[in-house]
Amino acid sequence: MSENEYLAVVNAGAGSARAGAVDAVVRELGRAGAVELRRTRSLADLATALLSADGRRVVLLGGDGSLHAALQLLWNAGATREVGPLGVVPLGTGNDLARSLRLPLDPVAAARVVTRGRPRGLELLVDSRDRITVNTVHAGIGASATAKAQRLKKVLKAGAYPVGAAWAGVSAGRGFRLEVRVDGRVVSPGGRPVLMVGIGIGGTIGGGTPLVPGADPHDGVADVVVSESTGPLARLGFAAGLRSGVHVSRQDVTTATGTVVEITAVSGTFRLNSDGEVTDHQEHERFEMHTDVYEVVCP
Repeated sequence: MSENEYLAVVNAGAGSARAGAVDAVVRELGRAGAVELRRTRSLADLATALLSADGRRVVLLGGDGSLHAALQLLWNAGATREVGPLGVVPLGTGNDLARSLRLPLDPVAAARVVTRGRPRGLELLVDSRDRITVNTVHAGIGASATAKAQRLKKVLKAGAYPVGAAWAGVSAGRGFRLEVRVDGRVVSPGGRPVLMVGIGIGGTIGGGTPLVPGADPHDGVADVVVSESTGPLARLGFAAGLRSGVHVSRQDVTTATGTVVEITAVSGTFRLNSDGEVTDHQEHERFEMHTDVYEVVCP
Protein backbone atom coordinates (compact mmCIF):
# COMPACT_ATOMS: atom_id res chain seq x y z
CA MET A 1 0.00 0.00 0.00
CA SER A 2 1.19 3.47 -0.81
CA GLU A 3 0.88 5.59 2.31
CA ASN A 4 1.04 8.83 0.30
CA GLU A 5 -1.85 8.08 -2.05
CA TYR A 6 -5.38 8.50 -0.77
CA LEU A 7 -8.89 7.66 -1.90
CA ALA A 8 -11.25 9.90 0.09
CA VAL A 9 -14.84 8.61 0.13
CA VAL A 10 -17.85 10.69 1.17
CA ASN A 11 -21.61 10.32 0.83
CA ALA A 12 -22.76 12.69 -1.90
CA GLY A 13 -25.90 13.41 0.11
CA ALA A 14 -24.00 14.57 3.18
CA GLY A 15 -25.17 18.16 2.65
CA SER A 16 -23.73 21.49 1.61
CA ALA A 17 -22.96 22.42 5.22
CA ARG A 18 -20.11 19.90 5.22
CA ALA A 19 -18.78 20.79 1.79
CA GLY A 20 -16.23 23.17 3.29
CA ALA A 21 -15.01 20.51 5.68
CA VAL A 22 -14.64 17.99 2.86
CA ASP A 23 -12.61 20.47 0.82
CA ALA A 24 -10.39 21.23 3.82
CA VAL A 25 -9.77 17.52 4.42
CA VAL A 26 -8.82 16.96 0.78
CA ARG A 27 -6.38 19.88 0.96
CA GLU A 28 -4.80 18.48 4.12
CA LEU A 29 -4.44 15.00 2.65
CA GLY A 30 -2.99 16.61 -0.47
CA ARG A 31 -0.11 17.96 1.59
CA ALA A 32 1.00 14.37 2.10
CA GLY A 33 0.30 12.89 -1.32
CA ALA A 34 -2.05 12.41 -4.26
CA VAL A 35 -5.77 12.42 -3.41
CA GLU A 36 -8.89 11.35 -5.28
CA LEU A 37 -12.26 12.38 -3.84
CA ARG A 38 -15.06 9.93 -4.58
CA ARG A 39 -18.65 11.00 -3.83
CA THR A 40 -20.90 7.95 -3.50
CA ARG A 41 -24.66 8.01 -4.06
CA SER A 42 -25.57 4.43 -3.17
CA LEU A 43 -24.28 1.31 -1.44
CA ALA A 44 -23.28 0.02 -4.87
CA ASP A 45 -21.17 3.17 -5.40
CA LEU A 46 -19.60 2.70 -1.98
CA ALA A 47 -18.76 -0.94 -2.64
CA THR A 48 -17.14 -0.03 -5.96
CA ALA A 49 -15.07 2.69 -4.30
CA LEU A 50 -13.91 0.46 -1.45
CA LEU A 51 -12.90 -2.40 -3.72
CA SER A 52 -11.12 -0.26 -6.31
CA ALA A 53 -8.61 1.54 -4.11
CA ASP A 54 -5.69 -0.11 -5.95
CA GLY A 55 -3.34 0.15 -2.99
CA ARG A 56 -4.29 3.66 -1.98
CA ARG A 57 -5.31 4.37 1.61
CA VAL A 58 -9.09 4.58 1.83
CA VAL A 59 -10.27 7.54 3.91
CA LEU A 60 -13.91 7.49 5.04
CA LEU A 61 -15.44 10.92 5.62
CA GLY A 62 -18.56 10.50 7.74
CA GLY A 63 -19.96 9.23 11.02
CA ASP A 64 -20.63 5.86 12.63
CA GLY A 65 -23.28 5.12 10.01
CA SER A 66 -20.81 5.60 7.16
CA LEU A 67 -18.25 3.36 8.84
CA HIS A 68 -20.96 0.78 9.56
CA ALA A 69 -22.07 0.75 5.91
CA ALA A 70 -18.50 0.40 4.65
CA LEU A 71 -17.59 -2.40 7.04
CA GLN A 72 -20.82 -4.29 6.31
CA LEU A 73 -19.98 -4.24 2.60
CA LEU A 74 -16.39 -5.31 3.24
CA TRP A 75 -17.54 -8.05 5.64
CA ASN A 76 -20.00 -9.35 3.06
CA ALA A 77 -17.21 -9.41 0.46
CA GLY A 78 -14.71 -11.06 2.82
CA ALA A 79 -12.42 -8.08 2.27
CA THR A 80 -12.14 -6.29 5.63
CA ARG A 81 -8.36 -6.73 5.55
CA GLU A 82 -7.81 -6.41 1.82
CA VAL A 83 -8.41 -2.66 1.75
CA GLY A 84 -5.66 -2.08 4.31
CA PRO A 85 -5.83 0.35 7.24
CA LEU A 86 -8.76 2.75 6.92
CA GLY A 87 -8.49 6.44 7.58
CA VAL A 88 -11.51 7.91 9.38
CA VAL A 89 -12.46 11.59 9.36
CA PRO A 90 -15.50 12.15 11.63
CA LEU A 91 -18.16 14.15 9.83
CA GLY A 92 -21.25 12.59 11.38
CA THR A 93 -23.57 13.79 14.11
CA GLY A 94 -22.43 11.51 16.91
CA ASN A 95 -19.01 10.20 15.83
CA ASP A 96 -19.04 7.83 18.79
CA LEU A 97 -16.54 5.24 17.59
CA ALA A 98 -14.17 8.07 16.67
CA ARG A 99 -14.43 9.26 20.27
CA SER A 100 -13.52 5.81 21.59
CA LEU A 101 -10.56 5.71 19.19
CA ARG A 102 -9.53 9.16 20.41
CA LEU A 103 -9.64 10.55 16.90
CA PRO A 104 -9.85 14.34 16.69
CA LEU A 105 -13.37 15.57 15.98
CA ASP A 106 -11.92 18.47 13.99
CA PRO A 107 -11.84 17.23 10.36
CA VAL A 108 -8.47 18.74 9.45
CA ALA A 109 -6.82 17.40 12.60
CA ALA A 110 -8.34 13.98 11.86
CA ALA A 111 -6.91 14.15 8.32
CA ARG A 112 -3.46 14.71 9.83
CA VAL A 113 -3.90 11.53 11.86
CA VAL A 114 -4.68 9.67 8.62
CA THR A 115 -1.29 10.75 7.21
CA ARG A 116 0.77 10.42 10.40
CA GLY A 117 -0.95 7.90 12.68
CA ARG A 118 -0.49 4.16 13.18
CA PRO A 119 -2.85 1.33 12.25
CA ARG A 120 -4.61 -0.48 15.09
CA GLY A 121 -6.70 -3.63 14.84
CA LEU A 122 -10.39 -3.36 15.67
CA GLU A 123 -13.27 -5.68 16.53
CA LEU A 124 -16.67 -6.31 15.03
CA LEU A 125 -19.82 -7.72 16.57
CA VAL A 126 -21.58 -10.03 14.12
CA ASP A 127 -25.12 -11.31 14.67
CA SER A 128 -26.79 -14.50 13.48
CA ARG A 129 -27.92 -12.79 10.25
CA ASP A 130 -24.37 -11.63 9.45
CA ARG A 131 -25.20 -8.02 10.34
CA ILE A 132 -22.22 -6.21 11.83
CA THR A 133 -21.90 -3.58 14.56
CA VAL A 134 -18.85 -1.32 14.72
CA ASN A 135 -19.73 0.65 17.87
CA THR A 136 -22.81 -0.30 19.89
CA VAL A 137 -26.02 -2.26 19.58
CA HIS A 138 -28.86 -1.93 22.06
CA ALA A 139 -32.36 -3.26 22.64
CA GLY A 140 -35.24 -1.84 24.64
CA ILE A 141 -36.31 1.75 25.15
CA GLY A 142 -33.53 3.32 23.05
CA ALA A 143 -34.18 1.20 19.96
CA SER A 144 -37.93 1.80 20.28
CA ALA A 145 -37.37 5.55 20.57
CA THR A 146 -35.19 5.61 17.46
CA ALA A 147 -37.68 3.56 15.46
CA LYS A 148 -40.53 5.88 16.41
CA ALA A 149 -38.40 8.98 15.75
CA GLN A 150 -37.63 7.75 12.24
CA ARG A 151 -41.35 7.53 11.53
CA LEU A 152 -41.78 11.14 12.70
CA LYS A 153 -38.66 12.64 11.15
CA LYS A 154 -40.21 13.87 7.88
CA VAL A 155 -42.82 15.85 9.80
CA LEU A 156 -41.05 16.96 12.99
CA LYS A 157 -37.44 17.07 11.76
CA ALA A 158 -35.19 17.90 14.77
CA GLY A 159 -38.08 17.42 17.19
CA ALA A 160 -38.60 13.82 16.10
CA TYR A 161 -36.25 12.18 18.60
CA PRO A 162 -37.61 13.70 21.84
CA VAL A 163 -41.17 13.04 20.71
CA GLY A 164 -40.20 9.51 19.69
CA ALA A 165 -38.52 8.94 23.05
CA ALA A 166 -41.61 10.11 24.91
CA TRP A 167 -43.82 7.91 22.74
CA ALA A 168 -41.55 4.92 23.32
CA GLY A 169 -41.50 5.59 27.06
CA VAL A 170 -45.28 5.43 27.21
CA SER A 171 -45.68 2.44 24.89
CA ALA A 172 -42.88 0.46 26.59
CA GLY A 173 -45.13 0.17 29.64
CA ARG A 174 -43.31 -1.75 32.34
CA GLY A 175 -40.38 -2.68 30.17
CA PHE A 176 -39.27 -5.57 27.98
CA ARG A 177 -39.18 -9.23 29.02
CA LEU A 178 -35.73 -10.22 27.78
CA GLU A 179 -33.36 -12.98 28.80
CA VAL A 180 -29.70 -12.00 28.36
CA ARG A 181 -26.83 -14.49 28.32
CA VAL A 182 -23.13 -13.67 28.09
CA ASP A 183 -20.86 -16.59 27.20
CA GLY A 184 -23.68 -18.91 28.27
CA ARG A 185 -24.13 -17.31 31.69
CA VAL A 186 -27.53 -15.82 32.46
CA VAL A 187 -27.11 -12.11 33.20
CA SER A 188 -30.81 -11.28 33.09
CA PRO A 189 -33.22 -14.25 33.47
CA GLY A 190 -36.20 -12.56 31.84
CA GLY A 191 -38.37 -12.87 34.90
CA ARG A 192 -38.03 -9.16 35.58
CA PRO A 193 -38.63 -6.59 32.83
CA VAL A 194 -35.66 -4.62 31.54
CA LEU A 195 -35.50 -1.06 30.29
CA MET A 196 -32.49 -1.47 28.04
CA VAL A 197 -29.72 -3.88 27.02
CA GLY A 198 -26.55 -2.33 25.61
CA ILE A 199 -23.63 -4.16 23.98
CA GLY A 200 -20.57 -2.07 23.29
CA ILE A 201 -17.34 -2.19 21.35
CA GLY A 202 -17.06 1.55 21.82
CA GLY A 203 -18.51 3.06 24.97
CA THR A 204 -20.77 5.92 23.89
CA ILE A 205 -23.92 6.57 21.87
CA GLY A 206 -25.65 9.72 20.67
CA GLY A 207 -22.55 11.89 20.50
CA GLY A 208 -20.84 11.02 23.78
CA THR A 209 -23.44 9.49 26.12
CA PRO A 210 -21.52 6.76 27.96
CA LEU A 211 -23.96 3.86 27.70
CA VAL A 212 -21.18 1.29 28.13
CA PRO A 213 -18.46 3.19 30.03
CA GLY A 214 -15.04 1.62 29.91
CA ALA A 215 -15.65 -0.30 26.68
CA ASP A 216 -12.38 -0.70 24.76
CA PRO A 217 -12.55 -1.33 20.99
CA HIS A 218 -9.23 -3.20 21.14
CA ASP A 219 -9.71 -5.59 24.09
CA GLY A 220 -11.43 -8.50 22.34
CA VAL A 221 -14.57 -8.59 24.47
CA ALA A 222 -18.01 -7.03 24.30
CA ASP A 223 -19.13 -4.94 27.27
CA VAL A 224 -22.75 -5.51 28.27
CA VAL A 225 -25.07 -3.31 30.35
CA VAL A 226 -28.55 -4.48 31.40
CA SER A 227 -30.86 -1.98 33.06
CA GLU A 228 -33.92 -3.07 35.06
CA SER A 229 -34.74 0.56 35.85
CA THR A 230 -38.33 0.24 34.72
CA GLY A 231 -40.33 2.19 37.33
CA PRO A 232 -40.99 5.91 36.77
CA LEU A 233 -38.50 7.11 39.40
CA ALA A 234 -35.97 4.43 38.47
CA ARG A 235 -36.12 5.53 34.82
CA LEU A 236 -35.40 9.11 35.83
CA GLY A 237 -32.50 7.99 38.01
CA PHE A 238 -31.08 5.82 35.24
CA ALA A 239 -31.36 8.67 32.72
CA ALA A 240 -29.65 11.10 35.11
CA GLY A 241 -26.80 8.68 35.76
CA LEU A 242 -26.44 7.85 32.08
CA ARG A 243 -25.29 11.38 31.32
CA SER A 244 -22.05 10.85 33.23
CA GLY A 245 -21.76 7.06 33.13
CA VAL A 246 -22.54 6.44 36.81
CA HIS A 247 -25.69 4.48 35.90
CA VAL A 248 -23.63 1.27 35.98
CA SER A 249 -23.26 1.61 39.77
CA ARG A 250 -27.04 1.37 40.29
CA GLN A 251 -28.38 -1.76 42.01
CA ASP A 252 -30.84 -2.32 39.17
CA VAL A 253 -28.08 -2.30 36.52
CA THR A 254 -25.94 -5.36 35.73
CA THR A 255 -22.71 -5.37 33.73
CA ALA A 256 -20.75 -8.19 32.13
CA THR A 257 -18.10 -8.85 29.48
CA GLY A 258 -17.77 -11.71 27.03
CA THR A 259 -17.42 -12.80 23.43
CA VAL A 260 -20.92 -14.19 22.80
CA VAL A 261 -24.10 -12.35 23.83
CA GLU A 262 -27.63 -13.68 23.34
CA ILE A 263 -30.90 -11.78 23.77
CA THR A 264 -34.17 -13.71 23.84
CA ALA A 265 -37.67 -12.31 24.21
CA VAL A 266 -39.45 -14.20 26.99
CA SER A 267 -42.65 -12.60 25.75
CA GLY A 268 -43.34 -10.32 22.81
CA THR A 269 -40.55 -9.08 20.54
CA PHE A 270 -37.78 -6.49 20.53
CA ARG A 271 -35.95 -4.30 18.06
CA LEU A 272 -32.23 -3.58 17.89
CA ASN A 273 -30.42 -0.32 17.22
CA SER A 274 -27.04 -1.11 15.66
CA ASP A 275 -24.92 1.99 15.04
CA GLY A 276 -28.13 3.98 14.54
CA GLU A 277 -29.82 1.46 12.22
CA VAL A 278 -33.00 -0.11 13.66
CA THR A 279 -33.98 -3.69 12.84
CA ASP A 280 -37.42 -5.19 12.44
CA HIS A 281 -39.11 -6.90 15.39
CA GLN A 282 -37.50 -10.19 16.40
CA GLU A 283 -37.59 -12.77 19.18
CA HIS A 284 -33.95 -13.80 19.49
CA GLU A 285 -30.48 -12.66 18.49
CA ARG A 286 -26.96 -13.92 19.04
CA PHE A 287 -23.90 -11.70 18.78
CA GLU A 288 -20.34 -12.93 18.46
CA MET A 289 -17.21 -10.85 18.87
CA HIS A 290 -14.66 -11.08 16.05
CA THR A 291 -11.29 -9.60 16.96
CA ASP A 292 -8.70 -7.86 14.80
CA VAL A 293 -11.04 -7.85 11.78
CA TYR A 294 -9.98 -4.53 10.26
CA GLU A 295 -7.62 -1.66 10.95
CA VAL A 296 -8.09 2.08 11.47
CA VAL A 297 -5.30 4.63 11.50
CA CYS A 298 -5.26 6.02 15.05
CA PRO A 299 -3.25 8.70 16.90
